[in-house]
Amino acid sequence: MSSESASPAMAAPLAVHMSGINKRFGAVAANADVELRVHSGTVHGIVGENGAGKSTLMSILYGFYQADSGSIAVLGKPVTIRHADDAIAHGIGMVHQHFMLVDTLTALENVMLGAEPHWLLQKADASVRSKLDALMQATGLQVKLDALVADLPVGDRQRLEILKALYRGAKVLILDEPTAVLTPQETEHLFKVLRVLREQGTTILLITHKLKEVMGLCDRVTVMRGGRVVQELPIAEASIEKLAEAMVGRKVQMGRVDQDTRPVGDVLLDLRDVLVRDAMQVVRLQGLNLQLRAGEIVGVAGVSGNGQSELLDVLSGLLAPQEGSLQLGGQQFLPQRWLDPQTARALGLAHVPEDRHARAMVMDFVAWESAVLGYDGLTEYATRGWMAHGRMRQATARMMERFDVRPRDPELGSSKFSGGNQQKLVLARELGQSPKVLLVGQPTRGVDIGAIEFIYSQLRAMRDAGCAVLVVSSELDEILALSDRVIVMNQGRVTGELAIQDCTEAGIGLLMTGGGQ
Repeated sequence: MSSESASPAMAAPLAVHMSGINKRFGAVAANADVELRVHSGTVHGIVGENGAGKSTLMSILYGFYQADSGSIAVLGKPVTIRHADDAIAHGIGMVHQHFMLVDTLTALENVMLGAEPHWLLQKADASVRSKLDALMQATGLQVKLDALVADLPVGDRQRLEILKALYRGAKVLILDEPTAVLTPQETEHLFKVLRVLREQGTTILLITHKLKEVMGLCDRVTVMRGGRVVQELPIAEASIEKLAEAMVGRKVQMGRVDQDTRPVGDVLLDLRDVLVRDAMQVVRLQGLNLQLRAGEIVGVAGVSGNGQSELLDVLSGLLAPQEGSLQLGGQQFLPQRWLDPQTARALGLAHVPEDRHARAMVMDFVAWESAVLGYDGLTEYATRGWMAHGRMRQATARMMERFDVRPRDPELGSSKFSGGNQQKLVLARELGQSPKVLLVGQPTRGVDIGAIEFIYSQLRAMRDAGCAVLVVSSELDEILALSDRVIVMNQGRVTGELAIQDCTEAGIGLLMTGGGQ
């Protein structure tokens, strides 16, 4: 949006004005004298490291928390927001990173839930359906209203959450990490929708770690650090480097550290002629070959859903193929007797899954329990088969110190940590055993820029120590920043393999669509 087109909005009343906001949790000042001004009809980015206070601030605006002191005005009028119903009544809607939907209900029923316009459900159904049809037509937010939420892809669920907020009259829309689980195509579609909503007068507050998205979508941006606003400026005066430095308080190295060709060692993992069909007999991997060598990071690029997840599952022992072979640690594995996760760990293979909540941690466990998952039988953690909980807690404390996991509390519930700190804890567990082969899926999904820099440095350190590292990421910038060699996948096949010095975004993009070699 150009500065010329933005100027009328700047003259309009502030959509949101939060002044002097303070919020403490015990000794921690989550928000300290925060001032936030959001102009009507704009997209306003709020960025900061995990724990910077941005989610707390938005939770106060949406009524999940109440500020200890300070004031809120919406469209120039002072308001009191004690809970989410108050926020909704004042035209504020929020779409959370983890969607608030009931899987066993249809999309239509999820929108109606708690906001039924009539006690006769048949009349309510017709009324809501009519209004949603009009909203979908006006915004481009197309969702199958009669589909069960459990059957909807992630992008459709997010569109449903936005529709739900708009149906309830939201004029100010808060989006918390909206692209964290979206494919590039879904992200592009979401941004088209957000631009339409902005043109229609909706004010959008965007909480994100992805500074490239801030630069491409937002009109203004607020940077928070340590619970305070440290910078607020129009996007025309911002840059990725300037925002990153404001977020962490120092210059940040995110790109490649070097472009030198480095010598690699022996082949530590050799995958040959793999074929995988799913339960519906759809081919997910076909004719797939891959070698991982000591002292090398291999990046796997491709649009999500083109076999990358299945590749990680096959290599980590979570999925046996119908055809093919695997050489690891001097052993050969065939489909009838494939690798299993326990054997993989014994042979020096570690795995950081793509979905840390579903596969890497148990959210109901405390931190020290999640920190030893899969390794609880090690002599470090057990004596004669009996788990030594004290030693596990001590080891977790050391992991937290080394990987800067915040807060450093082994007894805190796994679900209480931010996404970035959960990811660092999983990395600490898997890297702590000095694996020979490391598989990492989506290493920085939902992670702030300071933690991204740290994670990159740890993966490079593993490579430099002689580990063979495989990184699967939907972020092309990440692949280019980390990899020594890149393979590109499309429809379950490798469509190209390039040394990093031969990689360009355009060339990899062509291979991602199945074109070129």
